[in-house]
Amino acid sequence: MKKAAAEVLPNSQEYTVSELSTALKRTVESAYEHVRVRGEISGYRGPHSSGHCYFALKDDSAKIEAVIWKGVHGRMKFKPQEGLEVIATGKLTTYPGSSKYQIVIEAIEPAGVGALMALMEERKKKLAAEGLFDDARKQLLPWLPEVIGVVTSPTGAVIRDILHRLEDRFPRHVLVWPVRVQGEGSAEQIAAAIQGFNALPNNGKIAKPDLLIVARGGGSLEDLWSFNEEIVVRAAAESMIPLISAVGHETDVTLIDFAADKRAPTPTAAAEMAVPVRAELAVEVSGLARQAFVCWARGQEHRRTEFRGAARALPKPADLLNIPRQRLDRAASQLPRALRGNSHVYERRLSAIGGRLTTNALTAKIVRGREQVARFASDAQRCVTLHISQRRTRLQYVSQLLDALSYKGVLERGFALIRDADGKPLHRATNIFGGQHIDIELADGRIGAIADDSADSTAIKDSARSRASPKRAADVGAKKVQGDLF
Repeated sequence: MKKAAAEVLPNSQEYTVSELSTALKRTVESAYEHVRVRGEISGYRGPHSSGHCYFALKDDSAKIEAVIWKGVHGRMKFKPQEGLEVIATGKLTTYPGSSKYQIVIEAIEPAGVGALMALMEERKKKLAAEGLFDDARKQLLPWLPEVIGVVTSPTGAVIRDILHRLEDRFPRHVLVWPVRVQGEGSAEQIAAAIQGFNALPNNGKIAKPDLLIVARGGGSLEDLWSFNEEIVVRAAAESMIPLISAVGHETDVTLIDFAADKRAPTPTAAAEMAVPVRAELAVEVSGLARQAFVCWARGQEHRRTEFRGAARALPKPADLLNIPRQRLDRAASQLPRALRGNSHVYERRLSAIGGRLTTNALTAKIVRGREQVARFASDAQRCVTLHISQRRTRLQYVSQLLDALSYKGVLERGFALIRDADGKPLHRATNIFGGQHIDIELADGRIGAIADDSADSTAIKDSARSRASPKRAADVGAKKVQGDLF
């Protein structure tokens, strides 16, 4: 048998290691181009520094290596987690570097409801540890919101139920942000809608809601899974607008219920939580108005009773005037006697003063008055004489100063003052033209003249001989001496 094998081997085809590995890789990939493998994730430690994920899928008796490339991992709805039973879809291939086969995963999903529940429970613990479900973070719902924002599918029955219920209870302005409520990309749309409502400006063209309702109808756990995604739960927890979660039916529970400020068992119940019943509110307001009126009437009656009691305790006006009237009568009866007594007092005072007014006293007082008047008159005369003397000295000084500064002193020394016909002084010969009427003032009088028009002559023709008479009169007569003002 060994001899036969030895004879066959030399005739067999020879492969290199690389050729054999390549052939095996081609055979495996062609035979198992796309497969779905169910198993438990083992050895998962998160993405590698390169972004790729390496782990294994195992069951009770076997294990297969698995890899998820970086680009595929970023697009995955479900992320791999250690110990989670999943169904992986991908291609089977080999890794020549270690002579092993592996599956390149293109999609991954939990294997059954049990796996989803385990993933949901683990995610719940993680988010609860971060404090996203704490009661201290929850806000109170507005009692009567003006605008209500609804995040739901625009084509489902949910939005119609909410609008119908709001119309029945208390109509409000409703803004609908249409989103997908299940399937690929639905979680991102729901989170973006919550964040979009919160980003609206307070006084913008679109009114910012006072309350948000995130709603969806009932369904399986897989259908409601979008509301268990971290991106949706975090958006609900970070919402500054109070939020009501109304996902599924009463028995359905999602993680957004724990992050919301209020959980409603159904979308219709969410509408009931959002607004009060207008009819009931009107009845309540009417009842409060009646109670307020009754309280007011009771208070008025109480104050009226107090007023009556206080009025009974007060005395009558006539009683209040009796004593003052009696005092007035008594004072009136005493007035004549008081007037007579007062007159007698002043009469005695006048008699005492008159007794002191004798003739000798008056004469002495008159003499003292005359002496005082004479003394005052002497002082006044002395003051007036001194004042006049001072004024006379001042006047003489000013008169001498005036004579010293007067131009007439210059005229006494032989000079003359020439004026034009208007009486204005002429200071230069260039200001005088031929034939001009001029007035010449000398020390003893004035004469009129006409200027000669020759260039080198300054002779003056006498035009009014009659004006020389003052000069002759001045020559013959003696100078007049100024009299004394005093």
